[in-house]
Amino acid sequence: MARELTFLSHGVECTAWHLPADADVLAGAAGRPCVVMAHGFGGTRDTGLMAYAEGFADAGIDALVFDYRGFGDSAGTPRQDVSFRRQRQDYHAAVDAARRLPGVDPDRIALWGTSYSGGHVIAVGAQDRRIAAVVSMTPATDGLAASVQIARYGGAGQLLRTVGHGLRDLTRQLTRRQPHHIPVVAQPGRVSIISTSGAEDAYTSIAGPTWRNEVCARTSLEVALNRPVTYARRLGRPFLVQVGAHDRVAPPAAARRAAEKAGALAELHEYPVDHFDVYDGPWQRRMLDDQLMFLTRVLAPRTAVKR
Repeated sequence: MARELTFLSHGVECTAWHLPADADVLAGAAGRPCVVMAHGFGGTRDTGLMAYAEGFADAGIDALVFDYRGFGDSAGTPRQDVSFRRQRQDYHAAVDAARRLPGVDPDRIALWGTSYSGGHVIAVGAQDRRIAAVVSMTPATDGLAASVQIARYGGAGQLLRTVGHGLRDLTRQLTRRQPHHIPVVAQPGRVSIISTSGAEDAYTSIAGPTWRNEVCARTSLEVALNRPVTYARRLGRPFLVQVGAHDRVAPPAAARRAAEKAGALAELHEYPVDHFDVYDGPWQRRMLDDQLMFLTRVLAPRTAVKR
């Protein structure tokens, strides 16, 4: 059963669910392993993540699922501001909280990310040398490549309109006014961050009660600057990359490059799916099965607890 908890990230209270492992099959002398999880672009912990977290707990791995500052049940302003730098800070703070959980081995913490957070975990894993493993599902590893892909699917005109909204919001920020928002996801041709065909229906179908289909438009100005692929060579730990071969949101080629740069410790798996096909149904179960095979192997204790 999930337990509510809070932790501080740069003085702001973040909210999380802790799912203790249902069994001690992976327990070692220092405790059980734990996976730290957060959502992708504009997502909240109640939007399609619990099926993964519950699968980890069933397999003997604790899970900590958290909301970034300014999202869901976490505190922080401005609300709905997707800043990749702040979200990486929140991951570090969540890892610190996981290491303090009762019964958790602080040296067997894995990072799990999807979409935008699938890129965050590469950077955070490279920065924190105690991280034991990283799982990156349909990851956004190169914002520059993603911007090119947005222009390919939506047209350069739509990309320019989105940037125009970003400049409007930036002006409001500089003049200390309320943020200007645009949708996270919308129908093709509409201004939003994601507007590929079918994306709006797919995202809203998994949305939890705290999810809001809006972000500060200033986000559009920094997406191209978010390039976690540049951290991949420094990762130096077991790294599972799960790529959607038909992903129209997070470029598959960029994810493949991240796996290649990470070297021998990286495992690359490809699936015939689009970006939002991995949160329920048969492909969710397939993704989870592969994650469990990976995590139970790389997080296995060196010396099991004697019973």
